[in-house]
Amino acid sequence: MDAQLGSQVGALLRHTAATVVLPSYQHLQASEISEKGPGDLVTVADQRSEEALTAGLRDLLPGSVVVGEEAYAADKSVLARIGGPEPTWIVDPIDGTANYAAGKGPFCLMVALVDAKGLAGAWIYDPIDDLMGYAVAGGGAFLDDVRVEPAAPLPAERLRGVAAATYYPANLRARVAGGADRLGEVTNGQRCAGREYLDLVGGRQQFAMSWRTWPWDHAPGALLVREAGGVVRRLDGAEYVVAADPGEGLLAAIDDQTWQTVAGALVA
Repeated sequence: MDAQLGSQVGALLRHTAATVVLPSYQHLQASEISEKGPGDLVTVADQRSEEALTAGLRDLLPGSVVVGEEAYAADKSVLARIGGPEPTWIVDPIDGTANYAAGKGPFCLMVALVDAKGLAGAWIYDPIDDLMGYAVAGGGAFLDDVRVEPAAPLPAERLRGVAAATYYPANLRARVAGGADRLGEVTNGQRCAGREYLDLVGGRQQFAMSWRTWPWDHAPGALLVREAGGVVRRLDGAEYVVAADPGEGLLAAIDDQTWQTVAGALVA
């Protein structure tokens, strides 16, 4: 992926946030918010944002295909596009929709590019803080054009991170509750995976653990973390791979030592 395409995708995210997402922020009508499933909200801004991003990304890379969260809600077969021969954009038009619908942050716009070799590019944009994280496979991770350097490991008692237990099965929830006191601080997160990944590479926390692993929630963050020197693995230790089968359970950490420490406390 060339630098020009990377810059163009970032500009597309900023433009979509400015023209579609932010104008409706704190101005949504009740009729503009609905549920795709129990507790799973969608707004007209999610739909319009995905439409704008889909059109823009296809224009930037002719012949590419798009897998968007809202497209999947309407047609489950779109996931099968992942792993196909065409370059594939993975889009979360508003990550943190529950926050957005409630008129609060954080929320993000997220895009990843997958090619025949795997994750090729990633962008996460928080329009409230005007913070852009992006990464290119083999080219490093950046926050607002400042390269992220690998962080030094911390002792367990200083590790801070997220174990968002809402969707955990009962046995994992019990392990997290029993092991949390072995780490510095374990929170339930901000209901926005994109912001968790930005905070991880930005040094505000050292790990983030999730149960639901939809590609639009985690593919962008996975590349960002890896290019910043971190690791993203399934709870059994297998490396995370973007696939049509999203699977369950994921732990991202700033480095291997931290991953092992957190997994030992919360998973083993």
